[in-house]
Amino acid sequence: MKDYHINIFYSDDDGGYIADIPDLPMCSAFGSSPTTALREAQKAKRAWLAAAKELGKTLPEPRYKPVWYQLAHA
Repeated sequence: MKDYHINIFYSDDDGGYIADIPDLPMCSAFGSSPTTALREAQKAKRAWLAAAKELGKTLPEPRYKPVWYQLAHA
């Protein structure tokens, strides 16, 4: 299985970096730097997948690709 894409962006409203995983609903993390946000998102991803597995839910396939990636590989 391929890994899930993680978006990282700065949020003025939150005063820090947000990392979200589009293929995993409601799975995101916050950090004061992009590195911290990424590290926290990896923790959130592990927790999200463990909870889904424990509940017997089907894990979503990684499908999200940003537009720039799609254009670069067209």
